[in-house]
Amino acid sequence: MPAQGTVMPSKVSCLYLLTVVCWASALWYLSGSRPSSSYVGQVSIPMRKAPKVSKNSTFSNIRTRSLNPHDFGYLINEAKKCEAEPPFLVILISTTHKEFNARQAIRETWGDETTFPDVRVVTLFLLGRSIDTVLNQMVEQESQIFHDIVVEDFIDSYHNLTLKTLMGMRWVATFCPKSQYVLKTDSDIFVNMENLIFNLLKPTTKPRRRYFTGYVINGGPIRDMRSKWYMPRDLYPESKYPPFCSGTGYVFSADVAELIYKTSLHTRLLHLEDVYVGVCLRKLGIHPFQNSGFNHWKMAYSLCRYRRVVTVHQISPEEMHRIWNDMTSKKHLKC
Repeated sequence: MPAQGTVMPSKVSCLYLLTVVCWASALWYLSGSRPSSSYVGQVSIPMRKAPKVSKNSTFSNIRTRSLNPHDFGYLINEAKKCEAEPPFLVILISTTHKEFNARQAIRETWGDETTFPDVRVVTLFLLGRSIDTVLNQMVEQESQIFHDIVVEDFIDSYHNLTLKTLMGMRWVATFCPKSQYVLKTDSDIFVNMENLIFNLLKPTTKPRRRYFTGYVINGGPIRDMRSKWYMPRDLYPESKYPPFCSGTGYVFSADVAELIYKTSLHTRLLHLEDVYVGVCLRKLGIHPFQNSGFNHWKMAYSLCRYRRVVTVHQISPEEMHRIWNDMTSKKHLKC
C-alpha cells in the first residue's frame, strides 16, 4: 500500500505517458538517424525475470519422448492473472512488437476487460522475442504498465506463429485451467464481444467441453513455392488438410487448450498455425463447428451488418475506434 498522502498516477496519465514515450521512441528509432548503440546504453531497464515454471509441470503424465518439447522460457509472464477469480473468457491475441497502436486500440475497445461487469474477461497479447533489443525493451516498458503481455523465448516471426499459438495453449492450461472459454485471434481483428459472449457462449448455460468453432476451411496444401501458404510435400505429404478454423479467430472450451498442447508435443510442427491446430484436433477426434459469424476477410462497416458478426479481419486501429464508438453509441437503435 502507498504511504498516506502519496499521490498515485491515474490510469489516464499512465496511458498518455506511455503513448508519448512509445511514439517518440518508435519514430526516433525507425527514423534511421539514431546512433548505433547509444540508445540502448541510455535505457538500462532490465528484462523482468518471470517466475520459473518447471518444464511441462502441468503435464507430468506424459512419459514418452516429445517431438516438440516446447521448452521455451517466459521472458515476460502474467502468471497471477487468473488467481483471484477464474475468467469466463480468456482472449489470446497474436501480435508483434511494432504493433503498439493495434494493442492500444484493442485495450480501449473490444479487449477492455471491464466492459462486462458480470462476465470476467482476461485479455493477453502473445509475442516471441524480437532480434531487436530496443523493441524488446519497449515491449517490456509497455508490459510494466498494462500487465497484459506474455513473451516466450523464441524468435518472433511469421514461420513461428505455430509456436506462438502453442504458447497461448500452454499458458491457459498452466495458469488459467479453470477458465471456461478461450478466443484466439489476431491484432487486426474486430470482435463483436456482445455477440460472442451472450449469443454464442452464453454465460448462464452449462459450459461445453471439447468444443471448437470458427470459420471452418476444408482445403489442401498449396505446392507453389511462391505462395505465402506453401507447404512442402516432405513436411505434409497428404493431399487434403483436416478441417481447420481460420487463424484470424476461433473459440474453444478451455479444456481443449491442454488437449492441443499435449497433442502438439508428439505432432510434427507445421508453420501454418491454423492448419497445425486442425491436425491436432483430428488426432483428438474433435471436429470444429462452422460458424458464419467468424469472417476471415474485410467487410465494409454498417451497424446492422456488424451486429450480426463475431469477427472481422483487416481492421486498422483507427477503424477499430470508429466502429466501437459507433456501435456503443447506437445500442438503442434497431436494425
